[in-house]
Amino acid sequence: MDKKKVIITVGCEYGCRGPELAQKIADDFGIPCYDRDLIDDIIEEAGFSKDLLDKAERGHAIRGRDTDAPNPKKLGAIRYHNLTDRVVFLQRETVRRLATRGSCVFVGRCADHILRHANVKTLNVFIYAPSDVRLETVMKEHNLNKNEAKLLIDKSDEDLHARYKQVTGTYRGDRHNRHMLIDSSLLGVERTAELIEDLALAHFGLKDESEIDTSTLEKAADVAQLSSAPDRPPVLA
Repeated sequence: MDKKKVIITVGCEYGCRGPELAQKIADDFGIPCYDRDLIDDIIEEAGFSKDLLDKAERGHAIRGRDTDAPNPKKLGAIRYHNLTDRVVFLQRETVRRLATRGSCVFVGRCADHILRHANVKTLNVFIYAPSDVRLETVMKEHNLNKNEAKLLIDKSDEDLHARYKQVTGTYRGDRHNRHMLIDSSLLGVERTAELIEDLALAHFGLKDESEIDTSTLEKAADVAQLSSAPDRPPVLA
């Protein structure tokens, strides 16, 4: 039986449990889930980004870093979003190469835009939730008070929107860029994941998850190719 590659991109608002939902879908389908940290780990293996990422992490001019804000240590949950063109280029190339390895779920990283322009078939989903739900979630996850949680959410929204616009020229959460937009608080993580999974099977022409190609190519070749990427990346679209 011929099996098919399934690639799902999950964009999300901060505090709507999007990464948890993406991991649930990946686990149910038996495929990898790539978030920011995993993608950064792969880039670092290529020997390029460690210094750049460290500078981005420490840089006072990086969006999302505000040393004058109350309790700046807790605001450390926001890492970098606006990076150098070099780092953005490497992230874009990594997303493309991960997509060639096999079925997977991407969390953020502008994967919907990157893979659309790489002519890769994907299911693009955006997860959101009401402000009060996001506020409660962030307060619990980071042990913050209401004001701290609101500040964290506001700064994350601003930075994520700015980064997505910088890389893609469009707006994060724009319905024209996605196949599905859904409030994760309506049904919860498990039922929301089931809805997305059902849509994915229909979108990729599959009867059930047994028809998903879960094989994955070795990443060594991807890292080697990334290592040979040009020192000066082309201007981003």
